[in-house]
Amino acid sequence: MKTSRPGPSGETIDTPQHRALGSVSRVGILRLVRAADTGLTGAEVVERTGLHPSTVRAHLERLVEAGLLVKARASDGAPGRPAWRYRGAAPEPAPAPYRALAAALLDHLADTGGGTPAAAAAGQAWGRRLAATASPGEPVATAVDVLTQLGFDPQPAPHPGDAAPPGDAAVEVHLRTCPFLDLVGQHPDVMCGLHAGMIRGVLHAAGAPDGQAVLEPFAAPDACVVRLRVPDRRVPDRRP
Repeated sequence: MKTSRPGPSGETIDTPQHRALGSVSRVGILRLVRAADTGLTGAEVVERTGLHPSTVRAHLERLVEAGLLVKARASDGAPGRPAWRYRGAAPEPAPAPYRALAAALLDHLADTGGGTPAAAAAGQAWGRRLAATASPGEPVATAVDVLTQLGFDPQPAPHPGDAAPPGDAAVEVHLRTCPFLDLVGQHPDVMCGLHAGMIRGVLHAAGAPDGQAVLEPFAAPDACVVRLRVPDRRVPDRRP
């Protein structure tokens, strides 16, 4: 039976976390993952600990279920479906009422068979509404403003010589925090799909109906990476 008691600040101590830390091996794995800037895959944990892959997989999933780790698929460019990559969860998760509501939404999207495509569609509708609250500006600036309002701490990656990207070249933005990180572990693909769809919705509402956003979890040290592409719709000057 799950039990809990009030903590010093009135918060609830989550006993599943305490139970998850009752294993010396899990504590060691948690420390390894937290110490890695870009997180670790299960295979990397196996290599560093010498534990059996099945044991490592069980420990990692237990830490995810306890909210101590989160996982997402991070492509390394190799063919096939990317392996799960694990990272430490955010130290300050979203408020409990929001977590419960968001968790129910994620469960619904995952269980009804819609999965990532349904999440992306819901995210686009969300993004269009969020764009109305942002400061007026060009589409990429509007997307960065919305991400800032949501608490993602977006940092546009500098271009060589600090020059603006030409035409419709992709703009890379690093998300240094994730206010929903503690929820990612439940349905990583669905949550990341929701966020990517939200960013596309912002671009579309801000004047870039063909704008695209690709979200790559853990693609940079201490950050997820969003690549924004806004086609240059300006009519070229054909005068001689």
